[in-house]
Amino acid sequence: MKFDIRETAAERVILCAHRGVWGGNIPCNNSLAYEIALAHGADMIEIDVTMAGDGELFIFHPGMEKRHIGRDVHIEQMSAAEVKELRLCNYDGAPTEIGLNTLDEILEQLRGRCYINVDKFGDHPAEIIAKIKRHDMKDQIILKCAPKPDALDIIEAYAPDIQFLPIIKADNGVHEMLKARNINYIGSELLFTSMDDETASEEYREILRRDGKLLWINTIVYNYKAVLSAFHSDDTALAGDPEFGWGWPADNFDIIQTDWIGELNDFLIKTGRRYRR
Repeated sequence: MKFDIRETAAERVILCAHRGVWGGNIPCNNSLAYEIALAHGADMIEIDVTMAGDGELFIFHPGMEKRHIGRDVHIEQMSAAEVKELRLCNYDGAPTEIGLNTLDEILEQLRGRCYINVDKFGDHPAEIIAKIKRHDMKDQIILKCAPKPDALDIIEAYAPDIQFLPIIKADNGVHEMLKARNINYIGSELLFTSMDDETASEEYREILRRDGKLLWINTIVYNYKAVLSAFHSDDTALAGDPEFGWGWPADNFDIIQTDWIGELNDFLIKTGRRYRR
């Protein structure tokens, strides 16, 4: 399978499954959650990466051990062997038989099948880049983090060919700065609490489009107090207004990150928005 994200975006709305598809007894961020996401129509899987004390990279959201493992442990202080003994919790907080996957395992599982967004990339950029290069999967990978100087320096030095999206709340010169750097800057994840924000405006989106950049929006809601897209969200869509929640994002963005991949996919197909041509 050939991976060209701009070509894919020209063909269809790219749907990114936030941590896979999970619920009931299936935890997030593991091989089974990712398989379910692909079966439900995901074009891209978002994964979180954390590092054990001895350097092994695992699929896990940093700092969420109590919530997802149910124990007061800290992966960054554990050996890889100890981490492999841990089991993830289900929706009710009960332990499952599902353990934590390594980044190596997930890269091989998803090889040739979908795009992979590596979130929390900025915590261990050099180590993550080394893994991606070892697996020779750069066309499938999208790195994403805040445009902090130290992370950008590492990308420019070690991975100028790997696709990168900055997470932007306000531009503050970031777009022009990234254009001038030796970084494979393919687009931006735009965050906005209000439609009055710069990053919500058609004018700003048009600037990015004219320069060939892709536009990423989050419809996920991980905390109702953290508004990511001016309430164009999964919650809004599922509560009865899918046009506002999902329709507007599909009409104005290239990539949508969602926790409800199957429902969003069905809505876009039903309303004729899933495919661009």
